[in-house]
Amino acid sequence: MKITQWARVALSSVAFSLCLGTTAIAQNVAKLTGVVELFTSQGCSSCPPADAALEEFIERDDVLALSYHVDYWDYIGWKDTLATPKNTARQYEYRKTFNARSVYTPQAVINGQSHEVGSRSDSIREKLASDTAQGNSLSVPVSITKNGNRITVKVGEGSVPKAAGVKLMMVYFKTEAPVDIQQGENAGKNINYKNSVIDTVVLGMWDGMSMSIDIPINEINAHDADGCAVLLQAITDENSPGTILGAAKLMKQKS
Repeated sequence: MKITQWARVALSSVAFSLCLGTTAIAQNVAKLTGVVELFTSQGCSSCPPADAALEEFIERDDVLALSYHVDYWDYIGWKDTLATPKNTARQYEYRKTFNARSVYTPQAVINGQSHEVGSRSDSIREKLASDTAQGNSLSVPVSITKNGNRITVKVGEGSVPKAAGVKLMMVYFKTEAPVDIQQGENAGKNINYKNSVIDTVVLGMWDGMSMSIDIPINEINAHDADGCAVLLQAITDENSPGTILGAAKLMKQKS
């Protein structure tokens, strides 16, 4: 499928939610150079080291780090309180991208281009640096800002890769979520999960031209989130997620 026109967003159908209210929002103006997506589970004993390792990338101003909790370990005896079917589906879509026989946790996906065991911080750091050095990291300018009574998402001009399309997505997440795990492989542990994705919404398609989307703040009550991000990501011929071309994040200001 060849993109010929960007599909505009019907704002009434966009469920943008962020715990704004009277809470100040930090406008993140630092240029992002990479994205790390960690697929994890509260029911997997190998995941806590990766959950902890992700914090290094969350604290970096130049990296967007997100944690996607999956539900396929729930059968062991503990239902992951942060898992969603969408998160699990995204990891299975990446399985097609990487032509892998199966999915696993903890898995870190770097810039939509490569993957690594989530606890291997050194390797993830090296892949981020390598992508940047080779010009394979985020190449299209993307921003998300709060402007009065609206949230504005902007995407600049850029080259459209040879792919089935390019999606613009909004990702909603909880910056912190303490969980007292009572059963399963991690029974007895209390873990404060960071940047846990609770929903993803496709805003539209991008055709290489600059675009801007305004989202009314009164649309924010549909999700219980306190952080959000936008991802501009190519779609492979297999209709799976490909290279991430641009990203931006908007965080609730720390008190």
